[in-house]
Amino acid sequence: MGAAPKDDFAELAHKVIELCVQERQTVPSQPIVSIIPAQNERDIGNIAKPSQVPASIEATLSHAEKIFGYRVRMDHPRFFGFIPSPASDLSWLGEILNSAYNTHAGSWYQSSGPSAVEKNLLSWLARDVIGYPETAGGCFVSGGSMANLSALMVARDQKLSFEERTKAVAYTSDQTHSSLAKGLGILGFHHTQIRKVPCDDKMRISTTLLRSAIEEDKASGKIPFLIVGNAGTTNTGTVDPFPELAAIAKEENLWLHADGAYGASALLCKSRRSILNGIELCDSLSWDAHKWLFQTYGCGMVLVQNRKNLTSSFGTTAEYTQDAAETAESLPNFWNYGPELTRPARAMKLWFSFQLLGLDAIDDSINHGFELAEIAQSSLERLPDWEIVSSAQMGIICFRYKPSGIPGASLDDLNTKISQKAIEQNLAAPLTTRLKGVLVLRICSIHPGLSGEEMVAIIDGLDQIAQSLLPSVNGTTGVV
Repeated sequence: MGAAPKDDFAELAHKVIELCVQERQTVPSQPIVSIIPAQNERDIGNIAKPSQVPASIEATLSHAEKIFGYRVRMDHPRFFGFIPSPASDLSWLGEILNSAYNTHAGSWYQSSGPSAVEKNLLSWLARDVIGYPETAGGCFVSGGSMANLSALMVARDQKLSFEERTKAVAYTSDQTHSSLAKGLGILGFHHTQIRKVPCDDKMRISTTLLRSAIEEDKASGKIPFLIVGNAGTTNTGTVDPFPELAAIAKEENLWLHADGAYGASALLCKSRRSILNGIELCDSLSWDAHKWLFQTYGCGMVLVQNRKNLTSSFGTTAEYTQDAAETAESLPNFWNYGPELTRPARAMKLWFSFQLLGLDAIDDSINHGFELAEIAQSSLERLPDWEIVSSAQMGIICFRYKPSGIPGASLDDLNTKISQKAIEQNLAAPLTTRLKGVLVLRICSIHPGLSGEEMVAIIDGLDQIAQSLLPSVNGTTGVV
């Protein structure tokens, strides 16, 4: 397969970059949610099929625009569902730079420059930011799910013998992310080996019920080995009481893992980091830079108090890698720190963003996310008929429209319609979730490009939609 001549390649690159820059600059004016109509799926499917002869760059880019046009714009300033990914333009540029160099970041031999950055960036995050000891370390992975899986494997290997695994029990709250249960399943644990401990009225894991569950399981011959604490739940942004969890873990000799995929970034916000007090006591931590550190997708981290625990679980050797064999711990082969052998140099785009933004800008942007949710709450509180179900915390607020005299099922339908109408009108995308048995609207407001004034206007817009739908509510049948 021949390479394009230099002049041709430069022209191709220019056209691709020009389209990408235009795309990134116009995101705020584009539809927030675009899903392929069922009748159009065949058209996209036909584009996917390669032809025997090359297509022109113009036709290919035109098709690319059409294909990428059908998506949820997770980086849109008014997308509030799931955990948004308001990726910085600098992260995108860092991604381009990284992919151009196309480094295999598995071993020090293959990538000593990027590996040195990964090692020292992780050391700084672990020791200076989290507060871990000198023994700490970690590696970059694809995201929170892989970071959680990696930490769970280390917890299993450190706390259980092979023979004990069938009797092992892990403890999570009923608000813990589904990736933890999935990870435990991948590692061979049955779903009955996962104890979902109820939360208190603040949506934090109940340490009283956790202690009771551990004692009950020990009495029945089971082997508790893991507690998962939440550093910012997806539903509400809640942070579990890490000092108490750490005390229980120490008493019972359990591994304590913090799922900080979303919320760990608050550690880089001076005025908010105290929310995560005690997280430095956890044995391991997952952290996604493609959430609240404004990176493009595929930039997660797993960090542990003792980096040797990672190599104990993941370290391997093979004859064909002998030339890249690790010669000293100070010159790490990161393929021994996680599940991937072939891995990109994910640390480089985060390094690139940190270099060009500076930590003060990161601090301000994270704090802005907190403030946007607080502005949404104060705006809702001045309007009649709106109920705050979970107060603003970690950039997340959950609420619902609750006019008097409407039964529960109808309220659920009404709030679903409010979300749908807001998306149809391209006002915003506050998706729904369920809390305390009721359907609620949820805003996760972490985009630095959204102003406080715009958030007020969005809340007012939701109120107008709610009032316009109210006359159509039939309180007897529960139909909207």
